[in-house]
Amino acid sequence: MTAAKNAIVILLDSLNRHMLGAYGGQEFPTPNLDRLAARSVRFTKHYAASLPCIPARHDILCGAWDFLWRPWGSVEIWEDAITAHLHRAGVISQLISDHPHLFEVGGENYHTDFTAWDYQRGHEGDPWKTRADPSWAGAPMFGFKRDMPYDRSRGWFRGEVDFPGPRTMQAAAKWLGENANAHNRFFLFVDEFDPHEPFDTPDSYVKRTDPDWDGAPLIWPPYAVGAVANGIISEREGRHIRARYGAKLMMIDHWLGRVLDAIDAQELWRDTLVILCTDHGHYLGEKGIWGKPAVPLYDTMARIPLLIAGPDLEAGTCDALTTSADIFATLTDLFGVTGSIRQRTHGASLLPLLAREKTTIRDWILAGVWGREVHYIDAATKYVRAPAGRNEPLSMWSNRWSTMPTHILTREQELPLPDERARLDKMPGSRVPVMRQMWDASDALPYWAGRRFSGNHLYDLQEDPGENENLAGSSREAEFSDALRAALKQVEAPQEQFARLGLL
Repeated sequence: MTAAKNAIVILLDSLNRHMLGAYGGQEFPTPNLDRLAARSVRFTKHYAASLPCIPARHDILCGAWDFLWRPWGSVEIWEDAITAHLHRAGVISQLISDHPHLFEVGGENYHTDFTAWDYQRGHEGDPWKTRADPSWAGAPMFGFKRDMPYDRSRGWFRGEVDFPGPRTMQAAAKWLGENANAHNRFFLFVDEFDPHEPFDTPDSYVKRTDPDWDGAPLIWPPYAVGAVANGIISEREGRHIRARYGAKLMMIDHWLGRVLDAIDAQELWRDTLVILCTDHGHYLGEKGIWGKPAVPLYDTMARIPLLIAGPDLEAGTCDALTTSADIFATLTDLFGVTGSIRQRTHGASLLPLLAREKTTIRDWILAGVWGREVHYIDAATKYVRAPAGRNEPLSMWSNRWSTMPTHILTREQELPLPDERARLDKMPGSRVPVMRQMWDASDALPYWAGRRFSGNHLYDLQEDPGENENLAGSSREAEFSDALRAALKQVEAPQEQFARLGLL
């Protein structure tokens, strides 16, 4: 592979691998994703590690798994995002995004080291408008109604081109047309929130995915296990919500075509690495699960698409085990800035795989949501370890005390504020003091960590790709319990993780 000098990373949020044509999906057409896949290396065992939204972006932009140390948070004082390294190396970087969490509490500092950034307003929880458009005569919000800023924003989208996703893709295409060949080296990060909910699109898309629906548009999916079985939604409503996701997927696929057209027009394939990825999937009835509730990370959620195209890169598949932090390692390798990294990272460069110099770069990954199960995943097996008893001890390590931004609860309802229990410690690989505080029984938990657990899970992903036969409790579990313990020791996980998981 001829060395690329630039990189474009396109992140589509909540992108379900099994629904893409490039991965065998036939439910909804994705011609532009398929178009990119036709010239890409398609990774078949690529996994999310830290979930959900901002933790996943920390994997990609900082290269470090953070779910073992904190729930959700910003770039910390002991670490740098990839853009800080690129700035020092003279590489131009541009962020184009409609992702509201990057600009809320808990998302600080991810955008600040880009040379420039462009925020397309109005998606999901973005507090863009103080009132709805008074001239709007439509009624876009139906079903599972929430008091969300989107209620005020939606009426300002008069046509398809006004939706945040299409605006983000148009802005990315325009930036490439005006700037790509004006810079010696550049990194463009397109952080697109679609097809994340709300699953709201012009009616033309929904008529293609669910032409017989005559009820209210259900654009907010429930977050629940057994939503249909328990009467939260009907089977027919579930099909409509799934169709609504498909409509959103089709719309953003269409506008992705504008970015690919710009890459074509600027002849960037000859000197630019193009990476398309996501943060995680989204349950739409698989295993009876909807949304992103507190359940183990089945492959629907954790096994995610990764497409990489580049100069002289032969299209095909790569079956090596990879994870999101590997994107950071790949970018630092590509731009030659590996020597300036301060923080302990957990990724491995994908360039040797792309060049076919190696067939594997890692033997295992860790994955999870803070306060939930910890997952050990290798090429053939997934081991899910739940707390051995009560979900304790729990701690948070952070100098920027924040958690998942919420428009329903206050921070104090989800996170204990720092108090006299806090003490200074050090993150692995760093001499910078970090505040470390333990939870106790009186403290509130982020909502996902307080949900009940279903015990340990062990799946043979080769023999049982549907993850239907739980082998936990069999003679095989001891082997993977030891493997998880060794992996946690290797990353120098907090001692309380060993205690809460019963791995002391």
